[in-house]
Amino acid sequence: MDFHRPSTLDEALALKAEHPDAVPIAGGTDVMVELNFDARRPRALLDLGRVASLAEWRRENGHVRLGAAVPYSKIVTELADLLPGLAMASRTVGSPQIRNRGTVGGNLGSASPAGDAHPPLVAVDAVVEVASVRGVRTVPAREFFLGPKRSALEPDELITAVMVPAAKGPQQFAKVGTRNAMVIAVCSFAVSLDLDGRTVGTGIGSAGPTPLRAREAEEFAATELPWDTREPLPDSVSRAFGQLVAAAARPIDDVRGSAAYRRHALSVLARRTLGWAWQEVEV
Repeated sequence: MDFHRPSTLDEALALKAEHPDAVPIAGGTDVMVELNFDARRPRALLDLGRVASLAEWRRENGHVRLGAAVPYSKIVTELADLLPGLAMASRTVGSPQIRNRGTVGGNLGSASPAGDAHPPLVAVDAVVEVASVRGVRTVPAREFFLGPKRSALEPDELITAVMVPAAKGPQQFAKVGTRNAMVIAVCSFAVSLDLDGRTVGTGIGSAGPTPLRAREAEEFAATELPWDTREPLPDSVSRAFGQLVAAAARPIDDVRGSAAYRRHALSVLARRTLGWAWQEVEV
């Protein structure tokens, strides 16, 4: 197995073009597990740890430009106010050691339907920036995932950043698992409220071949939430919202849970997270 360790992004892109089958590695929290269990044996690894620009974030035109190699721990400590939903999801990822190494870029690259970072990104219409020696392009997070472990990345491309809108209202994330962290989600859900635009965003994880959004639930909540009065959320609204979210899921039966259980759990998660988010709005 060859090992490449570029020190600049240009060098990394040139190496990726020369070795399109090289597997990028940043924190290594997914790739090293596969290597240790002999589930994957790539011809080459492309270590991005020295590419400093990938580990930086900055505010940009109402968004946060989040470098692909920014670790979860930094999102938790530095971006909880700007990206509360993503920060909540980041707190549930693995152990402190994993959060110090794992990255959103790596989570996107693996394209697992159970990735914890995916629902918050889908809920806020985040955009994934990818690059190659041919240039830079952007892909909406909602279109980035093509199927289990499959993404819109071309063989010569690297994920360089994610453009995440700064929060315009409360955001929430919750998942079901045997523990709060260090566990693959049985299902997960993110909700985002835009108080100015009076819109609601959703993201469903681990309940379909890709992360999903619940369009009918979004439209229903945007219409039924008491935006003007900011009164307490009627129970009938939160329950109907939960039912619409569950209906949008496409779960399967597997060793972690049945499809029926996932739908039920998503209904509960959606009801609770919408309620928690609205509590931050209530007068």
